[in-house]
Amino acid sequence: MSTSAITNVMLAVHEKKTNAVDLYKPIRLYISHHYSEAEAVDNEEDLSMIQQMRDEIEKTTDSPDARRDLLQRYFRALCVMESRFPISNEKEHINTISFTWFDAFKGKKASQQSIHYEKAAIMFNLGAIYSQLALAADRSTPNGIKQACSSFQAAAGAFAYLRDNISMKASLGSATMDVSFECAGMLEKLMLAQAQECFFEKVISDKKPPALCSKVAKQVGLYYEETHASLSLPPLSQHFDKAWVAHVQLKAAQFMGEAYYRASLDLHEKENIAEEIARLKVALSTLSNARKSSRGVVAPLVETVSNLEKAITTALDKATKENDRVYLMRIPSEASLAPLSGASLVKSTGLADIVDASKEKMFKKLVPDSSAKALSRYTELLDDVVRTQVERLQQESEITRVKLKDMNLPDSLHALDGSPVIPEQLRMDVESIQLDGGLSGLTASMGQLQDLKRVNEELLIQVEDMLQRESDDDTQLRSQFGSRWKRPPSSTAAKGFQERLSNLAMKLKQASDMDARIERSIKDNWELMSILDVKPIEASLPSLAVPIMSLNGDEDAIVGALKQSLAQLEALGSQRAGLEDALKEMKQKDNILPKILSTSGSCEDLFKRELAKYDPICAEVSKNVEAQGRLLLQIMMQNKAFATVFNLEDFTASCDRTFRHIGAAVAKYWEIRDNISNSGIKFYLSLKDSIKILKNDCSEYVMTRQAQKQETIESLQQQLAGFSFQDSSSMSHALIRSEPKTEPPPVPTSSSHGFYATGGEPFSSSQPQRGTSTTLPQASSHSYYAPVVTPTVPQSHPGSVPQHNQSPNYSVHLQPQQVSQHHLGPLPQQNDFKYPSNSAPQSTSQYQFGPPPQHFELNYAQRPAQSLPNQQVRPLPPNIDQSRYPTQTPAPYYSNPPPLAAPQHHVQPPTRSSNPAGQSTQVPPPNSDLVRYQPQTAAPYYSNQPSSVAPQHHARPPTINSNPDGQSTQVPAYYTDGPGQGPRSSYTVSSVPSSVPPPGPRMAPQQNYGQPPYSGWQGSHYGDAPLSYVQQPSGPPRPPYYQSPTPPPYYQPSHGRYYS
Repeated sequence: MSTSAITNVMLAVHEKKTNAVDLYKPIRLYISHHYSEAEAVDNEEDLSMIQQMRDEIEKTTDSPDARRDLLQRYFRALCVMESRFPISNEKEHINTISFTWFDAFKGKKASQQSIHYEKAAIMFNLGAIYSQLALAADRSTPNGIKQACSSFQAAAGAFAYLRDNISMKASLGSATMDVSFECAGMLEKLMLAQAQECFFEKVISDKKPPALCSKVAKQVGLYYEETHASLSLPPLSQHFDKAWVAHVQLKAAQFMGEAYYRASLDLHEKENIAEEIARLKVALSTLSNARKSSRGVVAPLVETVSNLEKAITTALDKATKENDRVYLMRIPSEASLAPLSGASLVKSTGLADIVDASKEKMFKKLVPDSSAKALSRYTELLDDVVRTQVERLQQESEITRVKLKDMNLPDSLHALDGSPVIPEQLRMDVESIQLDGGLSGLTASMGQLQDLKRVNEELLIQVEDMLQRESDDDTQLRSQFGSRWKRPPSSTAAKGFQERLSNLAMKLKQASDMDARIERSIKDNWELMSILDVKPIEASLPSLAVPIMSLNGDEDAIVGALKQSLAQLEALGSQRAGLEDALKEMKQKDNILPKILSTSGSCEDLFKRELAKYDPICAEVSKNVEAQGRLLLQIMMQNKAFATVFNLEDFTASCDRTFRHIGAAVAKYWEIRDNISNSGIKFYLSLKDSIKILKNDCSEYVMTRQAQKQETIESLQQQLAGFSFQDSSSMSHALIRSEPKTEPPPVPTSSSHGFYATGGEPFSSSQPQRGTSTTLPQASSHSYYAPVVTPTVPQSHPGSVPQHNQSPNYSVHLQPQQVSQHHLGPLPQQNDFKYPSNSAPQSTSQYQFGPPPQHFELNYAQRPAQSLPNQQVRPLPPNIDQSRYPTQTPAPYYSNPPPLAAPQHHVQPPTRSSNPAGQSTQVPPPNSDLVRYQPQTAAPYYSNQPSSVAPQHHARPPTINSNPDGQSTQVPAYYTDGPGQGPRSSYTVSSVPSSVPPPGPRMAPQQNYGQPPYSGWQGSHYGDAPLSYVQQPSGPPRPPYYQSPTPPPYYQPSHGRYYS
């Protein structure tokens, strides 16, 4: 270790020592053997030169400058030898040369038969010589500081080259520790620390501002800390003298203290006395702790640290007194202080030119003058030129981008012009969300989710009903035949299906709970995500405006100058892109192979001439880079003025908050969207497939059970064959009455919305004209046919009922019955509705024309369907060949004019606002074209003259002439001004539904409106409030509604066709 007695003590590295090696004889023998004796003779001069250089390397008696040049020449010679003479311990190589070197720090020697070990030792010595040259420089002068700094950086470059290119190859054998990868890296950091220290001495001598001195000192300390970290870890921790470790550790503390001390001087100038005291305390603590472990450090360094410590103590005492007497500021803690930043002013010097052996002339005759090799060499040179220039251009473009981003340009100018800019990735995220549908898309997806859930629920109900019907059938037969019914009960046979059904129902319940959580998440985050619907998203950003109050009034001039500079910078960027394209195009077209083939001897001159044609474009690159540097400095000054005038700091902070808001909204949106897609839609689709599989399995199970049932009945009939004819006949009739021999029709492949016709006249696909009557069967076919399982009954939908001899699945009732004009399905059973308390139920025996409807609210025109509008009630029953029953076009639920048997009170489709429950009625808007509501063959619900059809909800009284069919009418006394008063003098049509319930289901009003139940009608229909349609439809029908003495005109007898 070498030291210097100047103020700042530094370190230099000793060279490695070596033993003599004979290179001449082994290499000459190799040339003679592998080439020829003549070539060996021709290269004896080069062999002698190499041997001479190796001998001089061993002596180490030259001056440092001469030593440096010798090491560089010899290293290049080794590179030439490496490409021609393989030196290793392999049999066919030169295995008689062994290089021996001693460790520079411990004195241990190692030998290898490898030219890589020789190159590693030479490169180490080159770094050591550079460090000695740096230490020998007179740093008391500006030139001396410059020379020392340059040499230290060159030394760092040598050690970096050793680490990156040679150490790993040299360490394959028994190499010394000083040429290892770890040691080379540590020495590079040490040399960089001392080079940066030279810069610190220069800024101190030049009396630069304390803030700059602090940054330089901080970086010195960081380099020393990295060096100390390497020395403290294996394998170097046991290899170096403790004095080295202590020196580096104290140096690190010294310059950390210097950094805090110089920062405190800057704070003192700014009168920030509190932070100044805190920085001085940290500096003093750092130096005090480091001195405790400074044993073995040279005295000059200890003295330097002591002097620095005294200066810090003095400054601390002075600052403390000033604070106690004047400022009285609270001293911040060390943890609250912002870390100091360093500024690196040095780097490892590249050795590309120094180690380049392309210009060496040694052994040139041993290299074949091959055109291919020459072209390859030229290509390498050309690639180096082009790569260097392209990297330079790209680096400058990146520098421009980074600096403009740091200055928030040109985004701040765009914001001032009303066109704020959002980060590209964030903008793309928002656009993808908006294309996905945004918040309305989430809502629509939730609707889709509910639809899928509803479909699954309906499928589950169908499966459950299928199993239940089969079970009820089995129970009925089991109770009828008792112990003779040997078939396994449904509870046992269908147990597996019931378990699968329960499992699927449980999954559907869990999915419904998940849907609820998703809905809550959407509701809770709606306000957060609402920003995603802003179009364009840039409109959500804050605006930048000209300040209201201006001191100088030169805002326009500042903005204009900045825009002009940015335009010039953009032009330079375009020029760089053009230069890069020109370089690549020029290289692509460059072909010197013909010139190489015509050249005898060396191609170096040819290469130089050919590469010279790239000089002009390289000059343009340099010119562009220099112009950009000057322009960037100008833009920085202009942007500083712009930021001051327009208060960009607050604007930037506001933009950052908005960006964070948008980013959080994007993340939450995709989280919810992913939950809907993966946890919702995909799950429901998968569940739907599972339910369909179960449904198919259950259908097969039911069909199998039906076949078993038929076989069992036939078996029981055969068992009864031995009884008497009377007994047999009675039993047979009993069996037939209890269970007709019917086969279940096949399951249709898809849901049907049409009715069916199996016989009689040809099926008509046309819909009956409005106002025309529909037909019942002729006298021989007056029996009413109803399916055993009655689905929901339609309103105003045409279809034909099969004849009894063509569809054994329909029961035939012997007595025909008159059907009420508004009856659209099976007549009600007694338990289908409740009679009003004040009306005694009449006998319902005349209404036994089919089983009770499943959905009471959809069976009668008196009570409109609650699920609107074109839903086919009474679809094809299961297990029927659908192709035999063509689908009819459903009559529109709302029409203009209304259909004959349309739900009462509806002419136009209700809107969401006027019909939230699908039940409220509408009237023509005021001043509307009443021609649209002129009487048709069937009395319309609206007309210039009020209709008598379904009159109880009309806003005007009917006339006798408006009721040509002689149906029930209303008297004007229905509308009165109050209980017990006379009829109203005027009647107005209102678009606002009345809250008044009707007096009864299609019953003519009584005259004594002052008596109950009219007396109980209290509400807005009295006085001047206009009467209108009721909010709810009329209630269940009373028995008189289905008592018609003659067939009503709605149904007329006709053979084989029935519209329902």
